[in-house]
Amino acid sequence: MKTMPETLLKQRLAQELPPIGAALARATERLPGPVRPVARHILEAGGKRLRPFLTVLMARLLGDAGERIYDLAVTMEMLHAATLLHDDVLDAAASRRGKAAAHTSFGVTQAILAGDALLSGANAQVADFGDPRLCRCFSTATSETAAGEILEIAAQRRVDVSAEEYAAIVRGKTAALIAAACELGALAAGASPEAVKAAADYGENLGMAFQIVDDALDFAPEEETGKPTGGDVREGKLTPPLRFYRLNLADNERATFDAAFVCGLMSAADAAEISLRVREGGFDRRAREEAEDYLKTARAALLRLPDGPERPVLLEMTDYVRDRRH
Repeated sequence: MKTMPETLLKQRLAQELPPIGAALARATERLPGPVRPVARHILEAGGKRLRPFLTVLMARLLGDAGERIYDLAVTMEMLHAATLLHDDVLDAAASRRGKAAAHTSFGVTQAILAGDALLSGANAQVADFGDPRLCRCFSTATSETAAGEILEIAAQRRVDVSAEEYAAIVRGKTAALIAAACELGALAAGASPEAVKAAADYGENLGMAFQIVDDALDFAPEEETGKPTGGDVREGKLTPPLRFYRLNLADNERATFDAAFVCGLMSAADAAEISLRVREGGFDRRAREEAEDYLKTARAALLRLPDGPERPVLLEMTDYVRDRRH
């Protein structure tokens, strides 16, 4: 999170990352030997550790002072890593976070099976806590994530994807895991049903906003984000900035756009030109305004939880999501 100023959020992240990393290392060692190299490849590639961080913060806010929370928190990162392994195979991605994608280094079969093993290992680690509510939360997040990915595949290269369909995709593929991370922390702390619901609501809305901002950043210049500009254009994903752009086109321009988008004929030059027009038209900013609506709901959910040292950190998290530039 290099873009963060020296805030409570950054300070707390620096405090929590070492025990989260140690718990991930322990979890990796519990996996079968042949799986560990692939698991280490994806887990050591970096990442924000947003999901386990949220689990720990929510547990602490609601009264869990134990060290075991880290072993629960990292199950969300293991599930997330499993989805990345599978996604990179489905997308034929060459790299992940600046490193070669696991399937290019270890093979497609090994990457898929390692993803399965990570998911199974995480599931077993949750079960070790002996609380059926935790198992249900984890299982539901797994199912919803898979459903969101299926919805996204079904929507690919379609120009008639509605705002409601897009929200359903994001709720599954991104927000469900972040909501579950917060819910796991609340459940582990023995919070009331009302507090558990508030924690999940905070996480879901934070996750919705996170993905929408991510979609807006897809149209930023590569020199600013470090990622190729307009990837969603070439992949046929009608995200909010692209939907706003398309609706703003004249009829003849829209017909040309639709033909190329549906047939997968967008070149890198086309994507760069469209990205420029998205920025000039303010369609990326309009998407960020949508994200802010979700963040307002997340902040309101947070105020339904007890006050404590973690609440200002969780509040700053909404500002971080809003202001992301990478």
